[in-house]
Amino acid sequence: MIEPYRMCARCIMDTTDPDIVFDDAGHCNHCNGWFKRAELYSQPLAERTRRLELLTEEIKRRGHAREYDSVIGVSGGVDSSYLAVKVKELGLRPLAIHVDNGWNSEKAVGNIKRLLEALKIDLSTRVLNWREFRQLQLAFLRASTPDSEIPSDHAIVASFYEASHRHHVRYCINGVNFRTEGIHVREWSQGHLDGRYISSVYRRFAGQRLRHFPLISLPRLARNMVLHQPRWVFMLDYLDYDKAGAKRLLMERYGWEDYGGKHYESVYTRFYQGWILPHKFGYDKRRMHLSTLICSGQLTRAQALAEVALPSYPPEQVEQDKAFVAKKLGISVAEFDAIMALPRKRYMDYPNLQNHWVFGRGLDIYRILKHRLRWLG
Repeated sequence: MIEPYRMCARCIMDTTDPDIVFDDAGHCNHCNGWFKRAELYSQPLAERTRRLELLTEEIKRRGHAREYDSVIGVSGGVDSSYLAVKVKELGLRPLAIHVDNGWNSEKAVGNIKRLLEALKIDLSTRVLNWREFRQLQLAFLRASTPDSEIPSDHAIVASFYEASHRHHVRYCINGVNFRTEGIHVREWSQGHLDGRYISSVYRRFAGQRLRHFPLISLPRLARNMVLHQPRWVFMLDYLDYDKAGAKRLLMERYGWEDYGGKHYESVYTRFYQGWILPHKFGYDKRRMHLSTLICSGQLTRAQALAEVALPSYPPEQVEQDKAFVAKKLGISVAEFDAIMALPRKRYMDYPNLQNHWVFGRGLDIYRILKHRLRWLG
């Protein structure tokens, strides 16, 4: 039986998430979960500032004899750009990491260059092997899951790990934050750290093994999960982070250029999130981002509804950008359309770590032990 369409009465999440649940007030599990978790982030600004000062001193102390005391990621987007500004203001000595997957927009490249030169932050760029990465993206499109963006995310985390190990830096400072990114729909994208999933999709649809792509090995993933090394720091959560204010500061002080939407610093991401996901799967990721801004008080529900009522992608630009993406992937527009017409699949339809019995059971045991140790403490 097909359930009738329904939208949350507080945020704008809806039944395009197959796992959404509503309470008696018509509020969904996403915004209810956000407000519940917000208790962990609702300490007074003075207390968060005190904690940030202590953390900053710890990072400086542990890294004082090294060339860098921390690693940050930069994409040219607002969150990572603002993070770079704040890290420098705190007197830290970060190494900036950027992954070039071949799809960067000119605005993103310009933003990174202007910002890091002004802040005097060193940049290390990981350039992915384009031929292999193109094949990997095609493999994920043919796999027909909504996860075609996760190879890029996986490469970013792997590059963090590698830089941390190479420079003996313990702290990886991330621009991910609860106030603007606190809502995530599992079915819309998953498997970001799952090297088994990425490898299995590539083997099935490209007919070979990955040779150059920076896969996170299972031992390294397990070690980092259990020992928490390197340590991830979500610094924007210590601030009263306001996205609109951050954009104004970046534009006025550093000549930063806005590129439109969330994660639209990448041409492929822009087309994938703006057209492929809504067109093939009916998933509009703007709902996640706008709903988070509603919850954090940065946007009204009426404003979010007005924004999501607009086309997720400029209609007049679809065919032009489709032709560009298809050509860059090395296929015809007809082949691309045929891939779009393939039946939809899910993460669990392919080999992955969750259905790997050793890792899956080990993770279950680790979670149980962690919970009991926390309770005993």
